[in-house]
Amino acid sequence: MSKLKTGALDALRDVLRDGMTLAVGGFGLSGIPADLIEAVRDSGVQGLTVVSNNMGVDGKGLGILIEAGQVRKVIASYVGENKLFAEQYLAGKLDVEFTPQGTLAERLRAGGSGIPAFYTKTGVGTLVAQGKPHEEFDGGTYIQERAIRADVALVHAHTADTDGNLVYRYTARNFNPVVATAGAVTIAEAEVIVEPGRLDPNHIVTPGVYVQRLVQAGSRVKDIEQRTVRQRRVSEDTAALAV
Repeated sequence: MSKLKTGALDALRDVLRDGMTLAVGGFGLSGIPADLIEAVRDSGVQGLTVVSNNMGVDGKGLGILIEAGQVRKVIASYVGENKLFAEQYLAGKLDVEFTPQGTLAERLRAGGSGIPAFYTKTGVGTLVAQGKPHEEFDGGTYIQERAIRADVALVHAHTADTDGNLVYRYTARNFNPVVATAGAVTIAEAEVIVEPGRLDPNHIVTPGVYVQRLVQAGSRVKDIEQRTVRQRRVSEDTAALAV
């Protein structure tokens, strides 16, 4: 059967259910599977546990699932750009499990590698360590972190072939590779889709064995969370040439 589906709703149609765990690639608004996120919103599924670096911003990215009231719990490393997310958390309406960013990446990688748990120094002596097993290794204290396996993983790639092999572009790669391995079902959207054999094997980051379904990403403006600019200083020599 072909992995290529007609669209995001088609790809998600029979895998979404209330109360499921959803892992989503991206970092802020960079490299997010925007079409797939919108399809999750449109499906009306409820009570989601969402695993992601963060929850986007208000009205964009995963923020639209927060607005729609579809999220019960979030496992993330950062929440600062989404005001509604912070408000719901502080009001006790949303369960949030804060995880150090490197630990989050490793928990996802471990989940995709069949490793149930691992030990790390990160978080020792802080709130992150409360309730977690501690062990001594080589004279140091480490805490146990459990791997993350998601029911469905959603990722965004720049280029894919129809076998599901994925190539990412620059920093839009971010959490997508580890998220792709951590899903029982992984669905990828890609900006460019080519026939098998067209991708250089040395450039493939996520092998197609991890990807069960693939959709063509729609053309859209790529949002930026914060844009900071300054007036360019023009030298006297440049100004003279311009005249």
